[in-house]
Amino acid sequence: MFIKIKPLAAAALLTMAAGGVGTVGAFSASAATPTPPKIAVFSAKFGTAASPNFIETVSHGVAKAGQPTVLNRVSGSNPGQDIIGHRGGLVSDFFKAGLVSADVNKHYGNLNAAQLEYAPNGVPSRLCVGLEAAAYQNERLSLQACDTPGATVWIIDTADSPKTAAKGYFPIVNGSTTDFAHPFAMTYYGDPCHKHAADKPIRIAHLLNNPTHVHDNQLWGVLKK
Repeated sequence: MFIKIKPLAAAALLTMAAGGVGTVGAFSASAATPTPPKIAVFSAKFGTAASPNFIETVSHGVAKAGQPTVLNRVSGSNPGQDIIGHRGGLVSDFFKAGLVSADVNKHYGNLNAAQLEYAPNGVPSRLCVGLEAAAYQNERLSLQACDTPGATVWIIDTADSPKTAAKGYFPIVNGSTTDFAHPFAMTYYGDPCHKHAADKPIRIAHLLNNPTHVHDNQLWGVLKK
């Protein structure tokens, strides 16, 4: 079950779920530090806030560095969909923590950003959704150590698609991008309904037609589970 949220609050949900960059750090599965709520990232091409249909999922639920993330149908029993906030705040907070560059901070400092940690069955893995190397065209998303600078930070880029952001759908830019006119953003090619699409990874690609006509395969929404 998903908790419905107001569209204008969607861009800040990752921050709310993860807490603050300066205070949170990596979570642990202890009584003193409760696990944050689960987060679902869905594609605006295949779902809505009312019916997300397909959400970001760790392929086969395997908690290891390099394991790709894919779009799978929403399931209440798939531990690969157990993703939580690791850190959250403004991009400027991540810059102060040494997790994004000065150039990224210059261009996105006032926008929200977050790290997303894989926590199968509620147990944090210390692995976050990220990239294996600094962003490049068509690189796949995969699990990486949460302390990896840049590549594990995701920017809620409402500025590059303001009309859709007002409805709760926005580009999500990787914190290691070096292109700020057409930044490297989460992108999904193909159709997750197809028979052989279950293992098709989410990728990053140059954001196109921003800020007025971003394609729906580069627009995303976020829900709290």
